[in-house]
Amino acid sequence: MKVLLIEDEIAAVQRLEQMLKSLRQEVEIVAQPDTVAASVEWLQNHPTPDLVLMDVQLADGLCFNIFDQVSVAAPIIFTTAYDQYAIQAFKVNSVDYLLKPIKKEELQKALEKWDQWHTPTAAPDLEALAKAIQQQKVGYKKRFLIRVGQAIKTVNTEDIAYFYSEHKSTFLCTKEKRTYTIDESLDRLEELLPDHLFYRVNRKFIVNLHAIEAMHTYSKARVLLELDPPYQEKVIVSTDRSPLFKKWLADDH
Repeated sequence: MKVLLIEDEIAAVQRLEQMLKSLRQEVEIVAQPDTVAASVEWLQNHPTPDLVLMDVQLADGLCFNIFDQVSVAAPIIFTTAYDQYAIQAFKVNSVDYLLKPIKKEELQKALEKWDQWHTPTAAPDLEALAKAIQQQKVGYKKRFLIRVGQAIKTVNTEDIAYFYSEHKSTFLCTKEKRTYTIDESLDRLEELLPDHLFYRVNRKFIVNLHAIEAMHTYSKARVLLELDPPYQEKVIVSTDRSPLFKKWLADDH
């Protein structure tokens, strides 16, 4: 049983390898790439493994960027600390979606699902998988606590047009054109926001779908966004994020 282990945390790699070999003596870890780039390179130059264990957030971006660059035929068990990517995982050939810290019994059940997938006469129970994923997901952040001088107020997430970072601080801008400083980083916000409504278009910006007034093609396959409320600088979807951004737009929100 040849397993490709895509994970950027050394401790997680060691723990997963130990659990795998305790559950299946025949397991052979064929490689342990820790980035999107390294994973793509390995998949392009080696035979398809029997199974892939894949962390969602890698050192150079989300693992879903791998699927934009190379065909992944092997079944996948996703391993991650974040539950908001479960629906994206379901859109590719996922066997299961395990939340860290992963328990041995959960990995065992995932491997049993792989057994069913791997058997030619059996097909994966996609309906059951979708139901399990929906049950596993928890609610997103519904409001943010804002400090204005000595006062404290709340802003509903659905009323926010976009988030941006500037001068090492993070800001939100509401649909009513009010801007506030918040404590969360953009990386943290990606974990907290509903991914059907918000998308991180570059390292500086996360936008609400409904704040996009217009889009224009830009150089190097990028996309220029017009936002409402407007932002004082150009907001451009970066080259590496553009393919997934277009897929996100095409989804039925």
